[in-house]
Amino acid sequence: MYVVCKEHLELAIDMFVDEYEDAPDIVDLKDTEFSDWDPPAKCAECEKNAEYLVV
Repeated sequence: MYVVCKEHLELAIDMFVDEYEDAPDIVDLKDTEFSDWDPPAKCAECEKNAEYLVV
């Protein structure tokens, strides 16, 4: 699972495919709320706001 900004979305997809050998689901964090989980506020690769969850 990767939480990233738009700039690092392609990198996160590539890392997911390399690790799991399957296509990920991409969730726009602006459009989705989670009842039991608060996503990180920052991208895993930089200090920008996190925008996407790659799972």
